[in-house]
Amino acid sequence: MLTETKKSAEIVSNSDAFAALRFPQFRFYLVARFCLTFALQMKAVIIGWFIYSLTKDPLSLGFIGLAEAIPALSIALFGGYVADRSDKRNLLIVVISIIFLAAAVLFILTLPAMHLKINSKSLVFIIYSLVFIDGLARGFFAPAAFSLMASLIPKELYPNSSSWNSSSWQLAAVIGPAAGGLIYGFYGISITMAIVLVFMLLAILGIAMLKPDPAKPVVKKESIWSSLEEGIRFVFSTKMMLGAMALDMFSVFFGGAVALLPVFANDILKVGAEGLGILRAAPSAGAVISMLIMTRFTPAVRPWRNLIIAVVGFGVATILFGLSQSFYLSIFFLFLVGAFDSISVIIRSTIFQMLTPDHMRGRVSAVNTMFIGSSNEIGAFESGVTAKWMGATVSVVFGGSMTLLIVAFAYLKTRSLLPLRLVGKEFK
Repeated sequence: MLTETKKSAEIVSNSDAFAALRFPQFRFYLVARFCLTFALQMKAVIIGWFIYSLTKDPLSLGFIGLAEAIPALSIALFGGYVADRSDKRNLLIVVISIIFLAAAVLFILTLPAMHLKINSKSLVFIIYSLVFIDGLARGFFAPAAFSLMASLIPKELYPNSSSWNSSSWQLAAVIGPAAGGLIYGFYGISITMAIVLVFMLLAILGIAMLKPDPAKPVVKKESIWSSLEEGIRFVFSTKMMLGAMALDMFSVFFGGAVALLPVFANDILKVGAEGLGILRAAPSAGAVISMLIMTRFTPAVRPWRNLIIAVVGFGVATILFGLSQSFYLSIFFLFLVGAFDSISVIIRSTIFQMLTPDHMRGRVSAVNTMFIGSSNEIGAFESGVTAKWMGATVSVVFGGSMTLLIVAFAYLKTRSLLPLRLVGKEFK
């Protein structure tokens, strides 16, 4: 597939903001990614609000993240190994189908008639179990999607494709939570879950439209453990890759304000499910705008300097959100949280795409998933625990303050990386 795209590489350039979009296979991929993200974001709003309405316990929101993170972390390395040796398209179809089936069970469980047959504790336990299944599927999804995207466009367009890929994700993350909260508030959970299922089917169709991408033959025979060790060793020996991964992981771990939005919407700002949808959409709205700008002006020219600045902005905006008592100011501060976070996402994604050899993309993505992909869920658990002990406001302010301390430490230890450039150069 990549061979075909190289023939067309001459018609595009890195100065063209729409360069990656000129490849039809990449467009199909973006549509599928958008539909799946839209569905998952809607479902996240539904699950968060539904469980909090049943338990009235902030810690129960943290357990949602933990229920997804544990299986994702456990299976991630094996998922990367499988992705490097499989047809990525077919693997994604299987994975998304599993996510669809779990959502279909959730749809049935949340029907009004089921409320009379299942008590609240049992219902919460079953929902956690379905989230656990999603986590298992995600352990395979991230490596396969990362590897597949790299096969759809030429390497010189990886920075541009990373911006569009992240923009597609964030656009869905803007519309999905807002739609989930509004539809839930006006039409109920059953209609909302039915829409989730429709968009998941569209995602499966979008991936099915791609040409098969069989795994390249593995010449060297090696055990699964040796193969996994090779991917881990590569990441930990690549200084810029390891630094970006570690900084992003710790900042997201402590800056997990989004996990507590049901508490802020219900108890502090008192704006209900409709307001929760808007609050959930605000970070992604900021991310979409900044990412669309970055399709033309990449932040990867001086990646480490820009990453430090972005994480500082993320931490400050998180603190301001925690202190806000105004619904509209809260939306604005969450908008900034998303805008700054998106810069770090683009930088990290570009670093991984540019520096990873084709034959180990799945395993490298799996390492990234273990440290970054699940930091949101583990951060959600951390936020739930601290909110249980300190209250939601103090928990968010504490998390933002810890983010600033971490980035200050990183700055002092890595000042030699500040002048390094990524675009046009490879480095370690």
